[in-house]
Amino acid sequence: MGSRPQFIDDLSRGAAEAATLSTPLGDEALLDAYSRTVIGALERVQQAVAFISVERRVADGANGRNPRGGNPRGGNPRGGQGGTGSGFIFTPDGYLLTNSHVVHGATHIRVTLADGGTFDADLVGDDPDSDLAVLRIGSAEALPHVELGESGKLRVGQIAIAVGNPLGLAQTVTTGVVSALGRSLRSNSGRMIYDVIQTDAALNPGNSGGPLINSAGQVIGVNTAIIAGAQAISFATAIDTAKWVIMQLFAHGRVRRAYIGVAGTTSPISRRVQRYFGLPAASGVHVMEVVKASPAAIGGLRTGDRIVAIDALPVDSVDSLQRTLNATRIDRVVTVTVLRGAQKLELEITPVEQTA
Repeated sequence: MGSRPQFIDDLSRGAAEAATLSTPLGDEALLDAYSRTVIGALERVQQAVAFISVERRVADGANGRNPRGGNPRGGNPRGGQGGTGSGFIFTPDGYLLTNSHVVHGATHIRVTLADGGTFDADLVGDDPDSDLAVLRIGSAEALPHVELGESGKLRVGQIAIAVGNPLGLAQTVTTGVVSALGRSLRSNSGRMIYDVIQTDAALNPGNSGGPLINSAGQVIGVNTAIIAGAQAISFATAIDTAKWVIMQLFAHGRVRRAYIGVAGTTSPISRRVQRYFGLPAASGVHVMEVVKASPAAIGGLRTGDRIVAIDALPVDSVDSLQRTLNATRIDRVVTVTVLRGAQKLELEITPVEQTA
């Protein structure tokens, strides 16, 4: 008999390999792999996740605070209002990140670590507009800390793991996936938070300020809010946003934003006007009020104008106007494109730093 043709042997081996690969893994094997992933990610961060308790002189309900993940408790022996939340250490020398609404207005902040150690915390900086705050605790030794990831590289469907202290229960973990990216969420101050991560990892009161991590144990967001009454709709401030806020708080003790002094509303622009002026968006900001002696007033902006761009960047809503007026435009002349009657005008305005 002649020798077996080589290509037949190759085909046989290929068929056998394909059959092996096509054999579905059992549910137990899949569950075990998923469990190992979650356990491994949790082990990388759990020692850095902290329980935060605060005392306030004035009850949160008096100013509308704490609509999200804090856990207000009355009956404070010092005569104030208490609250709880979560946070996490992101440097070995004791800097923590949490939500603004967890610690805003606190007269005393207490941090309890996973090993039971307790510390009084100082507020380094608080930014209600992004609902983020940085705390500092003192320690003679290097502290366990998380690794900050990159939220800009996230994809919908990735594993998302929320860690925190819901309802005061220490070291609770919930899992899910990234449901959507690029969401917007209005903060307590009324300003929009952009690039918010939506997940279906369950959050409860007390989870606020805790880390949202990926399968590698890197922090991708700061758990911030839930929609009351909804099923599995939770939000986290993206860690890329948090990194920028952290640097601002370290440098200035606050986040610097630009101000021009207008009040307006999002207004549609007709298709005819959009085509005539070559506008990229079908809406702009209709100026309802110009603050007297403000940069906008000095620059010639009038009530009734429609702002459509700043420095050639489209402005199609009040929220995009706020987003465009960031710290890079403070004390720098910017070109504001407006529609006034049948004219498209370009006005030069110098924003100043927002002080309130």
